[in-house]
Amino acid sequence: MTTSASLYDPDALIECVPNFSEGRDENVVRRIVSAMALDGVSLLDYSLDRDHNRSVVTIAGKPAAVQEAAICAAGMAAELIDLTAQRGVHPRIGAADVIPFVPLRNISLQQCAMIARQAGEEIWRRYAVPCYFYEAAASRPDRLALEDVRRGQFEGLREAVRNQPARRPDVGGPELHPTAGACAIGARKFLIAYNLFLDTSDVAVARAIAREIRAAGGGLSGVKALGLLVEGHAQVSINITDFTRTGVGEVYEMVKRKAAERGAAPMRGELIGLLPEAAYERDSEWVRLLNQFDPERKILERRLSHPLAWPDAATPAGHEAGA
Repeated sequence: MTTSASLYDPDALIECVPNFSEGRDENVVRRIVSAMALDGVSLLDYSLDRDHNRSVVTIAGKPAAVQEAAICAAGMAAELIDLTAQRGVHPRIGAADVIPFVPLRNISLQQCAMIARQAGEEIWRRYAVPCYFYEAAASRPDRLALEDVRRGQFEGLREAVRNQPARRPDVGGPELHPTAGACAIGARKFLIAYNLFLDTSDVAVARAIAREIRAAGGGLSGVKALGLLVEGHAQVSINITDFTRTGVGEVYEMVKRKAAERGAAPMRGELIGLLPEAAYERDSEWVRLLNQFDPERKILERRLSHPLAWPDAATPAGHEAGA
């Protein structure tokens, strides 16, 4: 094990939200999730998205145990996912595409950055999958933002590392793993992943709204956004990196206003992963529009008290993800 438990407060608690580039084959996702079933780790949530061809898992527990669970999951993803045959609307560079560590209790963001760095070293050592470090774990200023690390996706990055030293991984390489690509591993504050579907099939509307609401375009602080076409509808896919500065309600109202200017409106929303209790606005319009939202399943603090049972990797598909 790369991390000594003695380094941390005995009550320290961290979250990890690994994203995998598979959202269509539930048996593959089950095997990846099952690889994280270690002592000291709780399963809080997981979901599959066919259009994004992506799955998102939320685990929490003791730092050393969560770190080891993330490493094992990266190895299983490298074994099961072939990016040369994988397609979806979501950007990706790796089978285990993104692995962020998040402080929850009695641990600092800097300590989570150390956990992320150690995890990257171990993933390269065990599985020959190179790693990039982003946000608080970044070793270079040009890799603070995940979108900069992931520029060009797997196909573009695979070519770039061969002739651009500045694009090569922080650990391992210099070339990417031939089928598993690379992992982006980071440490960050709690992130809310929120998608809004519009009542139009014109993806240009979603892309224009995304440009206007994201912080990089002069929009809302701590907001990242993409415009995508999902299930025949334009979707604004949003990451809120600091909900204490910009709440989900504020983001929703801006999207609603920008959509109305273009003759469109939000029709439904979805949360990918969990929502902190402090961000939950029970009687708000954005909550009412959430698809099949159950606070007992989707509120972080409630899930910590009542985690999910680990899936059996050998059980046939048919499980309702996150249920």
